[in-house]
Amino acid sequence: MVEILIQWLLEEAKMDQWLVRMRQDLKLAGLAARTADIYLCSIAAFASFNKLSLSQAGQYEARAWVDNLTMRNLSAPRLRQHFAALKFLFVRTLGRPEVTAFLGWPRDRVRVPRVLAASEIRRLLLAMKSAKYRTLCLLLYATGLRLGEACRLQTGDIQAERGVIHVRNGKGQRERLVTLTSDLLAHLRGYWRLVRPPAPWLFASSRGNAANSEVARRAVTLAAREAGLVGVTPHTFRHSFATYHLEHGTNLRLIQAHNKE
Repeated sequence: MVEILIQWLLEEAKMDQWLVRMRQDLKLAGLAARTADIYLCSIAAFASFNKLSLSQAGQYEARAWVDNLTMRNLSAPRLRQHFAALKFLFVRTLGRPEVTAFLGWPRDRVRVPRVLAASEIRRLLLAMKSAKYRTLCLLLYATGLRLGEACRLQTGDIQAERGVIHVRNGKGQRERLVTLTSDLLAHLRGYWRLVRPPAPWLFASSRGNAANSEVARRAVTLAAREAGLVGVTPHTFRHSFATYHLEHGTNLRLIQAHNKE
């Protein structure tokens, strides 16, 4: 779907050669495919907004685009994506860094993260009809993994003899090991015997690929609604994991180091 949208935006931008070149630069820069897609969509929209070839755009057009974005009441993370895309275009592809020298980085509003009590975790898991997503959420809570990391896990990453889970594609393409408890291992084995997901995935989509994180996110939302819980997302399990370990005596520095990984 994203690929179709990008193709349409490329056509709307009249196949601007610089947009095509930016696509090549994003690949050379080693950015994640999803990040590259977001950047391309943003810059194609920028070109359409100004109705100019990207090579003709300058600081006037960049400022006009930024003003347009800020008036749309976008979240700080979404604005940062647009600004990062604009910087990539002018710094890396067009070689004119001075054009975006005025840009700053919008800050997130500081909010107290939602944390679930053990009883709420149980309610949420019981509200999930799917064994796949119930197990996925239990894994998030027991390990503090990010949703994307859990969705991409392979059965070979579960190293029972060492008591660890090998996370191969973490944030920033970094690898790490997280603790695998005996209780979690027993649950994962029971889930695997019941569901038998297609190799090599621990959690697979209906098409046999790695589980789709957006589908998993919707499953969490629906279960939370069913359980009468408000403000719950997959990332809530990560916050709850940290709080649980802090309350049970785990060293604070160890928790902070885990959350940065």
